[in-house]
Amino acid sequence: MPNVREPGARESATRSAAQPRPGTPRPGTHGGLAGAREKLRAAATTEPGRLWLIGTVVAVLVVAFGAVTAWEVSDRSAAAGDVVSRSQPLSADAASIYRSLADADTAAASGFLAGGQEPLDVRKRYDTDIATASRLLVKAASNTTGSAESAQQIATLNEQLPLYNGLVEQARANNRQGFPVGGAYLRFANQKMSTSLLPAAQKLYEAETGRLYDDYDQADTWPYASTVLGLVALAGLVWVQRRNYLRTNRVFNHGLLAATAASTVVLLWLVVGHAVAASDLSTSRAHGQESLKVLNDARISSLQARANENLTLVARGAVLTPEGKDLYEAEFTKEMASLSARLGAARSLADDDAGKAPVAKAVGDMEEWQKRHTAARRTDDSGDYDGALTQVLGAKGSTGECFDQVDEELDSAIAHEQPLRMPRLALITVWDRKSGSSRAASAPRPNPTKSRTVPTRNSQVVAALAVEERLGPPCWVRSAAAASRRADLRDPTACRTEPVP
Repeated sequence: MPNVREPGARESATRSAAQPRPGTPRPGTHGGLAGAREKLRAAATTEPGRLWLIGTVVAVLVVAFGAVTAWEVSDRSAAAGDVVSRSQPLSADAASIYRSLADADTAAASGFLAGGQEPLDVRKRYDTDIATASRLLVKAASNTTGSAESAQQIATLNEQLPLYNGLVEQARANNRQGFPVGGAYLRFANQKMSTSLLPAAQKLYEAETGRLYDDYDQADTWPYASTVLGLVALAGLVWVQRRNYLRTNRVFNHGLLAATAASTVVLLWLVVGHAVAASDLSTSRAHGQESLKVLNDARISSLQARANENLTLVARGAVLTPEGKDLYEAEFTKEMASLSARLGAARSLADDDAGKAPVAKAVGDMEEWQKRHTAARRTDDSGDYDGALTQVLGAKGSTGECFDQVDEELDSAIAHEQPLRMPRLALITVWDRKSGSSRAASAPRPNPTKSRTVPTRNSQVVAALAVEERLGPPCWVRSAAAASRRADLRDPTACRTEPVP
């Protein structure tokens, strides 16, 4: 009897055979990572899949190149903008604070030597220096952020400046009345200036100059990451197009060709543009900032030399070195040697006649200053104190005349270097702004005017007469002979009450 199946048995057997065995995974039911690997493996087995994979990798490289390039260009543009708008002005202000304090100390000693009636121009110069230092300290405190060292030095200057000013006022008051103790107050003020104010101003200047050089280095750093990514992206694009040509005989692919052209242009712009900007930054640093630093240091040395020259006549041998030499005369010699070395460095850094001329004149006036100082010391050592005073403070033929000429010539050289060099940085930051930064376009340029300005009606001397500190017992118990001898002046904090023989 034939084997006859019931209706529908055949279809049921077919469905049973199509069902997978228990434990066998269904197609497409792999885990996420395993499924992705399976898809990539399947895509790599066909030419369209391989093209899709290669295109994805190349697209990622091109996008990464563009993103890293934008980030590095923006970072260096911001650093170049900080050089112009923040670091360089703060460094210049710190140098101006130091100069103002040193010049104030010089003016105080000059006014004291002039006698009870201090010349109006000397007093005005002192007041201007104190007001300038106070104003710049306020500005530095508001603009210096994130620097603990700068904040500490600014606090020290704000604390010590009123005390120094009060000591100078005490010296003036006693000098007007003919009391020799005024010289002791002036020496004590100079000691505070030399041991507290000027070192703090020097540290502030070094801190801000260090930040300036850090910004220079950051702006000048080569964009290695974007350069490497650009080269890799270009190599990948060229390889893909060559592969397509060999396999498909297709000469050009519009998308790949456009990506190659764009990447080439961006890479060339990055390399050439950064090379030009780095060259200009290096030039401005070598012939602008370095020259400014040397000129500022030279001017500070001249101011300190002048202050020590005046204090030599004020103390008249009362303060000696451990070797038994006059302290202020030794300090004058040291500062003049420093001034000579710095003027030589400034002349070598100047790269045009307008920059070399004032430095050359300053060198000649410095040499004349040394000759006149030697003559004044010879006069004082021979016992003619009034004659030496005239040779130091006189209007004509004095060391003061040489000092004023040196100071004016250095001021002229600084004014020449500032507007000539630093705007070149502004041009660099405007060029960099086209690559992604808009900060530096409005960066203010340094003021080329002279730093010594006449104060306005509202300019006030900081705490002119406010001194909270007690200076010690009054030095009024002295013999008449001691009162007439300036060589016997003593520190007001260590005053004796018994008559001095």
